[in-house]
Amino acid sequence: MLVLIDESGCAGFKLGKGSTPRFVVGMVIFHDYAEAERASRAIGEARTALRVKPEFKFSKCSDWARDGFFRVVDAHAFQVRALVIDKAKIYSSHLRLSPDSFYSYFVQLLISRAGGALMGANVKIDGSGDREFKRALSVYLRREIGPGKITKLRFTDSRQDNLIQLADMATGAIARSYSGRADANRWRSMLAPKIANVWEFQ
Repeated sequence: MLVLIDESGCAGFKLGKGSTPRFVVGMVIFHDYAEAERASRAIGEARTALRVKPEFKFSKCSDWARDGFFRVVDAHAFQVRALVIDKAKIYSSHLRLSPDSFYSYFVQLLISRAGGALMGANVKIDGSGDREFKRALSVYLRREIGPGKITKLRFTDSRQDNLIQLADMATGAIARSYSGRADANRWRSMLAPKIANVWEFQ
């Protein structure tokens, strides 16, 4: 099993002064590696056809490119799970004052909530952050999630990984659905057949 993880929004708490009101962390799950490879190739071909450079990134793509992307990936078998955090409901000073701790905690919570569904998974996470943060996150996830659930954990540059781009686009579509904009549900509705669960943190 292959799991790709990415986020939408920031971990900051300057609400009303630039920080996003919500943070969404999402995962894309492929149960079949051959299907993951087919999807990766299709995304690469779509990037060329839609003239998207250097990568599919929901926050930077045009509406036209988003439409084209979700039409392409609809043909492939994968699941999406996401955790939505309304930051106004976070009262822990530790999480509010430490973006790294905030990010780590909610990535761990998303993985843990999937339960046995991720047993033996090969997990790839968008590779933001410095080396020390990645090392600390890896140790934290393995400790909190428990032994045996994750076979392999690595960090990947989204520009070099089509499937991390899929995680970005899926997570971005779910995050947009909470925006209140006129087009809020446009891309989430296209993704809907793939969505296994969207959990709103309380």
